[in-house]
Amino acid sequence: MELSRDQQEALAGLLAWYRDPARPPFITLGGYAGTGKTTLIAVLRNELAQLNKAARVSFCSYTGKAAQNLKNKLKESGALFVRDSVGTIHGLIYTPRENGEGQITGWDRKEELERDLVIVDEASMVDGLIWQDLLSYNIPIIAVGDHGQLPPIAGAFNLMQRPQLLLTEIHRQAAGNPIIEVSRHARTTGLVPPERFGPGVVKYLKDDCDAAERSGELLESWSPETLILCGYNTTRNRLNQFIRANRGFETPEPSSGDRVICLRNNHKKGIYNGMLGAIIHIARYRPDWYHAEIQLDDRERPYEGLIYGPQFGAKTGVNFTKDRKLAMTGDLFDFGYALTVHKAQGGQARRVVLFEERFPKMDDDMWRRWLYTGVTRAEEELYLFG
Repeated sequence: MELSRDQQEALAGLLAWYRDPARPPFITLGGYAGTGKTTLIAVLRNELAQLNKAARVSFCSYTGKAAQNLKNKLKESGALFVRDSVGTIHGLIYTPRENGEGQITGWDRKEELERDLVIVDEASMVDGLIWQDLLSYNIPIIAVGDHGQLPPIAGAFNLMQRPQLLLTEIHRQAAGNPIIEVSRHARTTGLVPPERFGPGVVKYLKDDCDAAERSGELLESWSPETLILCGYNTTRNRLNQFIRANRGFETPEPSSGDRVICLRNNHKKGIYNGMLGAIIHIARYRPDWYHAEIQLDDRERPYEGLIYGPQFGAKTGVNFTKDRKLAMTGDLFDFGYALTVHKAQGGQARRVVLFEERFPKMDDDMWRRWLYTGVTRAEEELYLFG
């Protein structure tokens, strides 16, 4: 497999780090969309097999979908070995705790990992707590992520702020991809010109005569393979209301079949900010609480517990950090048809509809990261309105 110059340099850096007996506990590799990060990971795995055929490597990512995509690409490249594992970070380092009825009541950190190397994909999503848990095993870690994206949703921790190794050259296989072209505009200038970049990849201006009609059609044809993205919570609420009404939901209360998003980490229950899913069953428990069963996209077993009713459709998020009583009672979810770009980090969808909304306090660098992060959620189709 022919590598670009910066891929060759990054590969040499990774191998030098791995061979060094006095190596630091981890090394970071940053790369923009289309620079061939996954290709490089596959080549690296084959190189490591030459050094040590018995090496046990764990590949992991923040979301289940990202982990599955990585697994498929590694298989295609012949870079997944019998001793290797691929899954979520959570599945790698935590074990479910069950009651007598087989229900998960919490998660415990595993005492040890029988691994020789951990490779973390989508590392820009990893928060400080999970990173410290990973480091505690004293297993060498390669963290790979897109340094052009927004930092993690909460906290000051940002693993990809200054990557030690960089990929910046767009891979020739990706050079003709219209979504990569749009992402380059977003990343370098923060301005995506209004034009048709390719089939299903279009930028509209708000005053275009057909923009309102086209956006309405896209919202009405929403499916779980679609991400509707925006900037403001007020816009997100309006979009959620529109889509729910179009899908036949007659009340503002969450109902069975509703698409929802988790808004707060709960490590004991194994749910994380940004996880998407669908309500299987929901019933009123107390005036402000529902008992819900939710099938999350990244988990085999459904979530079951109490969720806070006033959060659904609220203009702002409830601050559970300040109100410990609420935090101890249950969890935070909201409707998940439309999301802010910040909440969509780490996720991807076949089709993305992005409404450009810039906050007044957002500087040029943060705006470029916001726009780039939103654009690069798209796998096949991308429609921008701004």
